[in-house]
Amino acid sequence: MRNPAFKLSILDQSPANDSETSTEAFQHTTELARKAEEWGYNRFWVAEHHGSNRVIGSSPEVLIAHLLAKTTRIRVGSGGVMLQHYSPYKVAENFNVLASLAPGRVDLGIGRGPGGLPQSTKALQWDAVDGPMPLAEKVSELQRFLHNKLEKGHPFHGLRASPLPTQPPDLFMLGTNASSGEFAAELGMPYVFALFLHNDEDVMHQAIEAYRNRFDCSTGASPQAMLALPVIVADTDEEAARYASEVKVVRIKLESGRTLTVGNLEAGEEFGRQSGEQYKIEVSDANVIHGSPETALNKLMEVQRVYDAQEIFAVTAIDSFQKRLRSYELLGDIYQKAAARASSQAPSKGLN
Repeated sequence: MRNPAFKLSILDQSPANDSETSTEAFQHTTELARKAEEWGYNRFWVAEHHGSNRVIGSSPEVLIAHLLAKTTRIRVGSGGVMLQHYSPYKVAENFNVLASLAPGRVDLGIGRGPGGLPQSTKALQWDAVDGPMPLAEKVSELQRFLHNKLEKGHPFHGLRASPLPTQPPDLFMLGTNASSGEFAAELGMPYVFALFLHNDEDVMHQAIEAYRNRFDCSTGASPQAMLALPVIVADTDEEAARYASEVKVVRIKLESGRTLTVGNLEAGEEFGRQSGEQYKIEVSDANVIHGSPETALNKLMEVQRVYDAQEIFAVTAIDSFQKRLRSYELLGDIYQKAAARASSQAPSKGLN
């Protein structure tokens, strides 16, 4: 097996099945983060979702602080903060605190979607008298606050998002379509395509291509394409196939043209009701990369080769926490073994 040419990470949504409490779900996220560090994963990101009893991570900043305290080396971050709801200044302050507490270990991923139902969005933006600032402006302002680069003439010039960490959090953009790839490119940011929220590889290809073609190199940065993929690993191909067959993608299409992914059919119906629009719900089998450890890693390496991705986030949707934990353990183990084998077989560069 060849060397995996990508870093391997985890994006966890703090899922709770029907028999679990929120406390148990967060305990599972914490255990998974600690195990991920032990198994050699590069990053551990948590999601933001509002108004759900199945995906309960509504405050990634709070959860990140807890996970940083429970780990020592792994990078921890958001996948992602829904910046449309918040003040860039406050988000910068929150993550500067985290980056000061754990220098060099904090990531700030930004999501473009609402992260919840229409009523949740309304409640989060309740005091936005003049309407929310366009997201592009918010991201640009967040970048300036994080690096203390508010130019003269800016209404907040001289204001600092304290504390000022020795190493600001790394900033990423998440998305599910070509426009998000272009958006990240124009801002010169690393880009994570979330296939687990979209399920269409053609769209992923378009988004990554748009990102690379439109990337603004004037900032001195280079494009960094990353993928968040649905992955299930089990001891055998057959067992993994069974788990993968149970994973569905539920998307709601509103009359206004918006399309969003929701957790299940019930959430889709509730979203449509709250939107006040005509809507259509589509349920499809998820495009899950699955198999025994070697099968799954070979599939991931092929995806990486096609998209030249620097990093892959595994997103594993199995109701049973122990089986989900086992999936990540098997994947981390085969990844580390492949990397070690490739390293041991590399030509020596000793003295002549």
